Amino acid sequence: MKKKTILDLDRLSAEQFHAAPKLPLTVVLDNVRSLNNIGSIFRTCDAFAVERLVLCGISQPPPSPEIHKTALGAEDSVDWSYFATTAEAVDALQAAGYVVCCLEQVEGSVSLEAFRPDTERRYAVIAGHEVDGVDQLIVNRCDHCLEIPQFGTKHSLNVAVSTGITIWHFFNHLHIK
Repeated sequence: MKKKTILDLDRLSAEQFHAAPKLPLTVVLDNVRSLNNIGSIFRTCDAFAVERLVLCGISQPPPSPEIHKTALGAEDSVDWSYFATTAEAVDALQAAGYVVCCLEQVEGSVSLEAFRPDTERRYAVIAGHEVDGVDQLIVNRCDHCLEIPQFGTKHSLNVAVSTGITIWHFFNHLHIK
């Protein structure tokens, strides 16, 4: 097998991507501090045509050389917005009819593998701070709390990795509209 070249991949331009149908999923970052994680999440949102990335609190928005280093330009293709607080973002998303889920280990969480999103709904998934996770006040406002099953010795995954796994789950269950 021969590796594909960049020309073989026939990717969309940023302008074409903006106009293309999107997955009915918005990703919200609750005070994610690492610009490399933010850039990586931008890149994953681009790969799976996520409708929007919402940055909140200390989650720095573009432009940033550190975000660009891992986003590789996805910060220009993925629609994004910024809210001073995650609570403001949650209020806006719920008012717009989104089902808001947080990615967090909580009592009564739903295992990601068991969660089946409704194809007629739009979703928002909140990923949290690298050490503290999603703020408890935000967890309390969510419609669902999703947890990725883990079997090793560590209690959590990197925020960019867990967000990527979650985006992939939604991508497999929802249709791009």
